[in-house]
Amino acid sequence: MLNNSSVLITGGTGSFGQKFVEFLFNKTSPREVIIFSRDEYKQSEMAKIFPPSQYPIRYFLGDIRDKDRLLRAFIGVDYVVHAAALKQVPALEYNPFEAVKTNILGAENVVEAALERSVKRVVAISTDKAVNPINLYGATKLAMEKIFVAANSYVRYRDICFSVVRYGNVIGSRGSVVPFFIDLIKKGSLELPVTDIRMTRFWISLEQGVNLVYNALHESKGGEVRVPKIPSMKVVDLVNAMPGNCSYKETGIRPGEKLHESLVGEDEGRTTIDCGKYYLILPQYDFQGKKNYQLADAKTVPEGFAYRSDTNDKWLSAIDLKGLIAEYLPTQTMQEA
Repeated sequence: MLNNSSVLITGGTGSFGQKFVEFLFNKTSPREVIIFSRDEYKQSEMAKIFPPSQYPIRYFLGDIRDKDRLLRAFIGVDYVVHAAALKQVPALEYNPFEAVKTNILGAENVVEAALERSVKRVVAISTDKAVNPINLYGATKLAMEKIFVAANSYVRYRDICFSVVRYGNVIGSRGSVVPFFIDLIKKGSLELPVTDIRMTRFWISLEQGVNLVYNALHESKGGEVRVPKIPSMKVVDLVNAMPGNCSYKETGIRPGEKLHESLVGEDEGRTTIDCGKYYLILPQYDFQGKKNYQLADAKTVPEGFAYRSDTNDKWLSAIDLKGLIAEYLPTQTMQEA
């Protein structure tokens, strides 16, 4: 599907973007891949891994807040993966207007540029924090989801499709808890901070996230939110899995933090179908006339269904986590730790 196509990734220098580019060049033959991001240093570092002299890749400086720049970048683009966002919860609580400008107005710009340039498929990456949000980051990602779902009402007769993938914490990604813990251990700390010992989280690998987005580009019909079936983990088990026989210190839950996360809220369950390896949350409004979202192996979820990290039927043990940490963090980092 992506062979001989132009694929653009907003926020493409992040952990997901780099892994997705690696997947594209290993598994497909795109005509070109465009990295759209605002950090020239990260682009220069990524260009050392994927140099334009060896790969059909372009590094396009720009900010999703700038619609004109997006319109320029989207010329001739077939597929867009929207990964750009401001994500740090405390920073966004302190700077709410910046969060709105990037995560909401920036999403609107991506949609409008895609419609203007007749991009075939656009997939936005969301987070479990968008479900029943209690912090601004989650609220802006929920608004982003709504914008992408509703964008299908403007497609009309054209072959353009907007959809969303929503998943939890990514193992070893920049800004996640594992690199944070590793950094503390490298500095000599063997007592790691845990805000609440009851806390649980969903966890997904970068490879799983990449495959989910790739499948969404292939299969989406417009307006779906795709949610993978992924395991949960207890934060205290994560501490036990870290190198160095670490203990933990309970520090108290932080502002804007939940004890448990949800990937499908109970109210969303009424429009959710079970497709085997993932759930599809179908749009509540009929934007483009009736679509046949039903897959051959799909089934209706039970009444009152919700997908929460504390009631999940799949769990990672401390042993599982130890193996995943060793696999997804650089070997050198683990040795230093």
